[in-house]
Amino acid sequence: MKASLWREHIAPFVIMIALLALATLAGDYFLHLLNLVWIGRYLGILGILIIIGSLSYSLRKRNIIAIGNTKTFLTMHQYGGWFGSWLVLLHSGVHFNALLPWLATGAMAVNVISGLVGKFLLASSRQHVQGEKTLLEQQKLTSVEIKDRLAKDTFILKVIAKWRKVHIPIFIAFAALASGHIISIFLFWGWK
Repeated sequence: MKASLWREHIAPFVIMIALLALATLAGDYFLHLLNLVWIGRYLGILGILIIIGSLSYSLRKRNIIAIGNTKTFLTMHQYGGWFGSWLVLLHSGVHFNALLPWLATGAMAVNVISGLVGKFLLASSRQHVQGEKTLLEQQKLTSVEIKDRLAKDTFILKVIAKWRKVHIPIFIAFAALASGHIISIFLFWGWK
């Protein structure tokens, strides 16, 4: 049976996004159930600090940080980004108090999704398409037949390959919106 790009590579990505949403809903439910909603204010601060810490991967990748293994920094970036985002989502909860925080949350969610595209889909999708091409070549199919059979998977791969064009600009938008939210909190916080 032919391997499916959707089943083997895209479904795990969709499951990770669903798990983030489910973990957020469950966490928000339990905070309300235990009358601990006030903790959400501080989870946002912790989440942002973890996300900022996860950016050390970008510094390591560009040799601004000279010590450590780049792969270790990438792993910290991935887990820190996911966990920090979960904390920020718990912070925002399901409360619709102001537009700016929700714009920041939306940008963060898109950024997490684009990051998961890079983590789960790009490398494995390339391997999948190359593996399928190798199998078809072993069956002595012509290059036109191979191209026809791989057309859908190749198209999906081309779309996935554009993930960085979304990930970095959306992160910048998230950083700007989150900064605006944080500044407005400091300006309007009841400091008395």
